[in-house]
Parts: sequence; structure tokens; C-alpha cells
Amino acid sequence: MSGTLYLVPTPIGNLGDLSPRAAGTLAAVDFIAAEDTRVTLKLLNHLGLKKPMVSYYRHNTESRGEAVLQRILAGENCALVTDAGTPAISDPGEELVRACAQAGAPVVSIPGPCALITALAASGLPTGRFTFEGFLPMNRKNRQAHLDSLRGEGRTMLFYEAPHKLPATLRDLRDAFGPDRPVALCRELTKLHEEIRRTTLGEAADWYEANPPKGEFVLVVQGEQAPPPEAPDLEAGLERVAALRAEGLSLRDAARQAARELGLARNALYQAALGETARMP
Repeated sequence: MSGTLYLVPTPIGNLGDLSPRAAGTLAAVDFIAAEDTRVTLKLLNHLGLKKPMVSYYRHNTESRGEAVLQRILAGENCALVTDAGTPAISDPGEELVRACAQAGAPVVSIPGPCALITALAASGLPTGRFTFEGFLPMNRKNRQAHLDSLRGEGRTMLFYEAPHKLPATLRDLRDAFGPDRPVALCRELTKLHEEIRRTTLGEAADWYEANPPKGEFVLVVQGEQAPPPEAPDLEAGLERVAALRAEGLSLRDAARQAARELGLARNALYQAALGETARMP
């Protein structure tokens, strides 16, 4: 009988964010697949646990992923962890999840810390619809193509960025979306020096050009806002009333229908139509 792959989120800074369920899962599984076993060892020491571990990271996913899968299919339970946050989100763990799903091995995702959701919730920007873009490509041509594909994007956009690349990324975002586009820069989330700076892309680019950034960032960028539709004016309503009256409708019925069609206040349109009628010879 197959074992189970457990996706166990680990703290993104504050160890108090590790849930009892996550800790219990780490204690119960047969082995742990970790992005960096040295980092995970510190977490296990904090919990007073000793567990067999194997490394699973971006450059060994093919060989190590197959080995982990075979152990799961043989009946062992595995916890997949990253250095911080939720496995398989902007993480090679997605390939192991896919392999397990294709092989029919159960996958259990445990809720927990995730930097992008933490940043989005605190950003003050629209949260109803959003798109996670991860790290922008380093290659200049690919980066420009990626940003071009996001022009006109109406959803809130989230990006990850390292401090040494932040100034260049802010300049590129400013050039792509304009200097007045709102952004929330969420730094060192849940850590001692947590900071959320709510500003515009232009101001952020200028600030971090002069003030070298420190810590890991999540950038939350407001999507493009469609201009509000132009409200129909009263003149258009009067013209529609006149057309409806020519079709045989009474003044009251014509005003009611025109107001409904054009989104105007019915009483205001009716009173204006009455005034027009009174002025007619």
C-alpha cells in the first residue's frame, strides 16, 4: 500500500507560526525531503525531533524526486519542506506533487505560512483577484517579454525579489506600469525587522536607489484600473424620451424606459422632460 506525501509549510521567520498539525506531521512521517537539510535540522532541533532526511532542491529534482517517489510507493510517508513557506509554491516541490499524483500516491497539503498570502493580506490593495508572478526572469529579453505580457493586467500582481536585485526590478516595474502605480513593498515578513511600505512604483524606485534595501521582499502591485464608464447625461436621456414618444409611448412611460436603459434617475429625467414639453410651442 502506498504511503503519503505531506506538504508541510515551515515558518517564514517566526517559529511560533509552525502549527501543531505541521509539527505533528513532521514527528509522524518516516522521512523528510528538505530543500536544505541544514536549515531543516535547526527546525527539528527546535522541536526536539530526529528524523531521516534527504535533500530535494531545484538541481536534483529528477534523480532525487524519483527516489522519493519510489519510497512513497513502497509505503513510506514523506514530509516535503522548503527552507521557509509552503512547499510547491514557486518551488520545485510542484514536480514531486505532480509525480505522486500521476502515480496515484496520496498528497496531503497542510495549511500554513506563505509569504505571498501574508503580503497580499496586509498590502491594502485589492485581494479579490490576484496573480502570483514569482521572481522575474534574470535574462533581460525574457524579463521584458514577461512584463509586456502583464500590461493591462487588472488583477493585483505579486512578485518575489532579493534585496540586491530590488532597485533594478523597481525601475523595470515603474517603466512597465508607470510611476504612479500603487505598490506595497513587504520586507522581512514575520521577522524582527518586518516592514510594509505602501507607496508608488516611482517613489519606491527613487527611495531604494538611494537607500540600499535589506531583507527579502514581496512586491504587491495594483493592477490596471479601468476608467469609470462615463455617466450618460441628461441630454441623451431627453433625446431617448423624444424617440420613445414618437413611437407612441406616454411621457411617463417614455421617461421610465429611457431612465432604465441609460441608468438615469427616473424622476429627474421625467421632470426634465416635462420642462421640455412645457417649452414646446
